[in-house]
Amino acid sequence: MESALPLHERSVGWRKWVLRFPSILYLGLMILVPLIVIIQDGLSEGIAELVYQVSLPIAKHAIQLTLWTSALMTLINAVMGLITAYVLVRFEFPGKRLLNAIIDLPLAIPTLVTGVMLVMLYGPQEALGQFLSTKMGIEVIFAPPGIVLALLFISFPFVVRNIQPVLQDLDLTQERAAETLGANSWQTFWRIVFPALVLPVINGSLLSFSRAIGEFGAVVVVAGNIPLRTQTAAVYTLGAVESQNRLGASAVSILLISIAFLVLLMTNLIQKKWGAH
Repeated sequence: MESALPLHERSVGWRKWVLRFPSILYLGLMILVPLIVIIQDGLSEGIAELVYQVSLPIAKHAIQLTLWTSALMTLINAVMGLITAYVLVRFEFPGKRLLNAIIDLPLAIPTLVTGVMLVMLYGPQEALGQFLSTKMGIEVIFAPPGIVLALLFISFPFVVRNIQPVLQDLDLTQERAAETLGANSWQTFWRIVFPALVLPVINGSLLSFSRAIGEFGAVVVVAGNIPLRTQTAAVYTLGAVESQNRLGASAVSILLISIAFLVLLMTNLIQKKWGAH
């Protein structure tokens, strides 16, 4: 018995599934299956045990260190990313193209290399590191400031690249009208330009935060693996795996995944609201 659908519609439907099936299969194998496995492993002894594992003093300190250093980095990057994007879009100066290209460099180089660069710059045996340590009492390497610096470096592009296209697409008519009516540059920026950039700034900041909480390579180099001092959640997870504490590693991993998922969900909601306007 022949199908009631015309031949060309059946052909289109068949081609759609040819494209859908590999993508769904790939998504399942690469993302969903690993997520299901780690969630199943973390909950193998119940939610109470999972809560106990993430509440252990070493794990709790590592999680708290990860969250507050990532949050501090996010605030700094939100401000500096906004300034940088504004300069790149609104001003012309020698080396602008080079600077614009350098913005994406942290996404291209291995994060371990980032850690090595920071150690060579701020290490206790280096001139800058010695100056900060002896003259200002600031320890950078093997201390929380080193973690913040590493996170700032690797996540900076997310904020800039979210703001840049919006700035480029802004109509300058309103700004010129405000200037004609007597508004200075600062007033024009805060009342006309900045309101249009709030959502991109928040979106880029959330993406950088989500990226930072799972960072391992740069952090393990600049901060080391010192429990209750500089050990972040990602580094703690590696230590738990190496010490055969599989449940502890899975529990902390589930917490990090949950935080990242919630942040990305917020980002998607912001993007939808942004697109609706």
